[in-house]
Amino acid sequence: MNDCEFIISELQSLSDPAYRQKMLRFGIDNSKALGVSMPKVRALAKQIRKNQALSLELWETGIHEARILATIIGEPKLVNEQQIDRWTNDFTSWDVCDQACGNLFVRTPYFKPKVFEYAKAEKEFVKRTGFVLMAEAAVHLKKEPDETFLEFFQLIEREAWDNRNFVKKAVNWALRQMGKRNARLYYHAITTAENILAQQNKKANWIALDALRELRSKGPKAEPKD
Repeated sequence: MNDCEFIISELQSLSDPAYRQKMLRFGIDNSKALGVSMPKVRALAKQIRKNQALSLELWETGIHEARILATIIGEPKLVNEQQIDRWTNDFTSWDVCDQACGNLFVRTPYFKPKVFEYAKAEKEFVKRTGFVLMAEAAVHLKKEPDETFLEFFQLIEREAWDNRNFVKKAVNWALRQMGKRNARLYYHAITTAENILAQQNKKANWIALDALRELRSKGPKAEPKD
């Protein structure tokens, strides 16, 4: 299972026109999609296993599901900064962006500098990548120190004005996930949301209000140590 053409033929055999149409309802660009559901893509990835060379080949096909598959079978230790930049600039759909961040990018040594670089980017999906990386790090990087996320809160507060759909949803996601990580970060997330509201920017209000609603409904996991 290491031949790119064979993998594409497998994806084609799994395609479903009805599912391809359904993608549009979730705001997914299906112009280069075959219509293969994520469970089927992940099942195929399990058969292939990690294969960095094949990952790069699949990405270059431009096919939606092939690119998602590429993010799953890629090897984080073999990913360089240039690959992250190249793939990020190719993003045209939120789901490919999120899969690349969660499956691959966040597991590389470059995730933190890329957060700071992309969070100020002009392109919508590049900027989204910066905030999705924050959210994915909060979920997956159990050993990452709180200090990393404390720096990220500053970026969230600074960029909350950006009302573009795929940016504001990622900013909100990052704020909520960091706030749910532990009690210390919970209180910083609440403070960040309140600071965003204090900006009196209508474009930023949804990010803060939605995050406050979820975080306050669940409360902190425990009392903070400091």
